Amino acid sequence: MGFLKAIKNREHRVAPTTWVVGIAAVVYTFVPIDLIPELILGPLGFADDLGVWAVFGVLFAREHGRWRAGIDSKKT
Repeated sequence: MGFLKAIKNREHRVAPTTWVVGIAAVVYTFVPIDLIPELILGPLGFADDLGVWAVFGVLFAREHGRWRAGIDSKKT
């Protein structure tokens, strides 16, 4: 939880790209317009939603790595 707390306390600056993709992932998940509609293709329709969340997960992991690197550099 230290990472999220660091973001909240503005101790770590998150890249604008990560913010945009995070917001887009949430909006895309709840907006009824999809590239692959679930009503027509069933479970396969969730593939595009998972793809957006996967991209966000990669960017979030990158931010976490940057934060850890900053902590490790302060320790030495």
